[in-house]
Parts: sequence; structure tokens; C-alpha cells
Amino acid sequence: MRVLRVPGVLRVSGVLRAGGSAVAGLAAVGVFLGALVACSAGGTGARDEGPARTDPVGSTEPAASATASPSRIPKTVDAVRLVKADPEVSSDIKRDLKPCVADEYPVDVSYGNLTGGASNDVVVNVMTCGDAVGIGTYVYRDEGGNYRNVFRTEEPPVYAEIDRGDLVVTKQVYEKGDSVASPSGEEILTYRWSGGRFAQASRTHNDYSNAVDGESPAPTDDG
Repeated sequence: MRVLRVPGVLRVSGVLRAGGSAVAGLAAVGVFLGALVACSAGGTGARDEGPARTDPVGSTEPAASATASPSRIPKTVDAVRLVKADPEVSSDIKRDLKPCVADEYPVDVSYGNLTGGASNDVVVNVMTCGDAVGIGTYVYRDEGGNYRNVFRTEEPPVYAEIDRGDLVVTKQVYEKGDSVASPSGEEILTYRWSGGRFAQASRTHNDYSNAVDGESPAPTDDG
């Protein structure tokens, strides 16, 4: 408990320690004056006011406790081990899933509630080391401590994210002559959990402009 050291109180305490007779006299005077004030006011002194209220204005209910509840911390998983032990994952992706630098694997992991379970679902994106191109996306659902694969796509380039409870999968579209860094467009597919599986809810196609990365035409000489 925090102790507030008020200068006035400390001085009074010094008087109390200095002599008992002075204290007795002051106490008697204080009682007498308090009785006079109470009688003249026609009440019972300080008790007329009652305890100080801390309720919100207009509220008839007692103030709620300000105790903060602890935030929910997602249970993390070893995504690399999860993917390599999954029979649903292709052998090619398992073979290519190696550290890029030291023990750093090209894997992105997201946690969130997609399937309405008691625990967070796990979204795993496996990428290439050099270009960070998504080559596989997987969703795992916690069922009694065991993670079950409930979604899989291995058509690169692909990448999945959690957006307000939906699974959003983005696939880059390449045409002949496109470089890895310059796709022609993208497909955005939104999935929702329904009836024990993911069902596609919407599909959006975006075409990228070719003029953004193109070279500006050389000026012509009219003279």
C-alpha cells in the first residue's frame, strides 16, 4: 500500500509525541466544538453526507470492478514439423522445405479463428528462399490437441491470410513473357468455414497495368 506523507500530519504527530497533557487538552476542545457544530446544523455531522459516490452519472448500479482480464495468447506450433509430418503435403514441397539461412525456414505462420473451434487455427505459407514465391498454403484445425489439415493448395504462386474470420487466398497470374516480379494480374479467393469445410464465398480478378513498369517513349523531334 502506498503511504502519502503529508507535511501537516507529520507536524501533528510530532506534537503528539512531545507531551500527553497538550494532546488531552486539544482533544477535549475538539470534541466540544464538534458537538456545537452538529447541533447548530440540525444533523449528525459528517455522517449526513454519506460515503463519496463513484458510480457513473445516472447509473443506479454499483460501479464495476476495473480488474483487467488477461489477453488470450495463441498457442504456437512448430510449423515446419507440422508440414513435414502432414501426409496431405506433396513430397516435392517437403523435399524443398529447407533452411534459407542457418535455421531460418521460408515459412509464414498466422493464427486466428477460422473454423469456430475452441483454439486458434493455423495458416502456414511455404515459400521459396530466393524469390519468396508461395508454393503451398495449408490450414490446420486443432481437434483435441491434434492438428488436422482442413485446407490445402499447392498451385504456385499462392499466399493466404486471415481477414476478419475469412480465409483469403491470393494467386498471382502470369502470362507468357512475365517475370517473377511482374505478374499480369491476380486472383483473390475468399473462403468461409461452413458445414465442416471451407467453401468459396467470393472471387475477384485484378489485372495489373503494363504501363507502370514500362519505359517512357522517347520524345519526337518536330523541328
